[in-house]
Amino acid sequence: RLANAVTPLWRLPYSEQLQVKYESQRKILQTLATRLEELGIDAQKPGGLCCPLQPVVPSPIINGYRNKSTFSVNRGPDGNPKTVGLYVGTGKARNIVCVKADHVKNMPPKHKQVAQCYEEFICHSPLDSCILFHEGGHWRELVVRTTSRGHIMAIITFHPQQLGQEALDTQKALLKEFFMCGPGAVCDLTSLYFQESTMTRCTHEQSPYQLLHGEPHIFEELLGLKFRISPDAFFQVNIAGAEVLYQAVGELCQVTRNTVLLDICCGTGTIGLSLARQASKVIGVEVVEKAIEDAKWNAAFNGISNCEFHSGKAEAMLPQLLSSWKDAQPLVAVVNPSRAGLHYRVVRAIRNCASIRRLLYISCKPEGEAMRNFLELCCPPEPRKKLTGEPFAPVLAIPFDLFPHTVHCELVLLFTR
Repeated sequence: RLANAVTPLWRLPYSEQLQVKYESQRKILQTLATRLEELGIDAQKPGGLCCPLQPVVPSPIINGYRNKSTFSVNRGPDGNPKTVGLYVGTGKARNIVCVKADHVKNMPPKHKQVAQCYEEFICHSPLDSCILFHEGGHWRELVVRTTSRGHIMAIITFHPQQLGQEALDTQKALLKEFFMCGPGAVCDLTSLYFQESTMTRCTHEQSPYQLLHGEPHIFEELLGLKFRISPDAFFQVNIAGAEVLYQAVGELCQVTRNTVLLDICCGTGTIGLSLARQASKVIGVEVVEKAIEDAKWNAAFNGISNCEFHSGKAEAMLPQLLSSWKDAQPLVAVVNPSRAGLHYRVVRAIRNCASIRRLLYISCKPEGEAMRNFLELCCPPEPRKKLTGEPFAPVLAIPFDLFPHTVHCELVLLFTR
């Protein structure tokens, strides 16, 4: 059941998985064409699509490609409330259980090993798992991050409830001892982090990640560059697939020595830095402060001096950056937002900046909020909504399979005006 829930396409030969994904991307482009027609834009191209759709670019690695996995702690099928695994079921049907990830194909064995060790630790702990915040309990989720260099970072989330500092320090010491000298030593962790969290998700600013052991960062190599990864920094989960994606992004951007590249939602700077040597300058914007620290370190470490990175919400930073853009140099924008898409003010700033003629939108969920963004970028000018800039038009779509065995796909849409 878990394999079907997490990796629903795992039984299909890989060529058939790619066909399934191609069909879903085709439907998305048909929907976009229909929605644009409703706005009075002649967007129908052959096949009813809004622009040509290339075949899905396959992932170089099909099994065990994930470099980040998040495990929950909850009741297992056997009733054990300290099961470490992935959720199956729905809240609506009230049949949620936590199932071990042993048979999940997209997760490497190392992640499963760390999860198994964490489960062993909490099963021997006198403290309960925290299933519902208001019912007490402490042990919560585990995040495992790995790199192709063999680095392993484990981040354990803990609900402090009413525990005092001394009791918290005891738990941290026990965790450290277990993973350094006890049964967990087989994991050979590079970094062990601990976060006290009274919310579902906490940023480092809300509740700092506390390093219990090892190195503060792990390191990854991508397109010949070295990248530093913090506990909560965004990094593509399929590194081999990301290399293929970023090479294509570089070609589609058509960045030259007189182009400024605007990297919106830049994470640790991977896209901007991989294209920096082709561009005159790279400007990156990202909301996660620690990721921007990483991006600045990554630029310096790789000897790249033509990048500047800004920490803050894109909707606050971008209008300021672009309203003062009087530069004659052309701007190319790359946006790689989360599933929530871009804030309306970000789209408005891009539309209203005449220097941006070329825009690459990388979406992990194009049928969701990204669809709203596509329409905002392409709709006729709307002075009432302060969308006065010339509209963009979609010219090419390329799907990349960064998530084999799942239904997800990364869609790159090129817009020009």
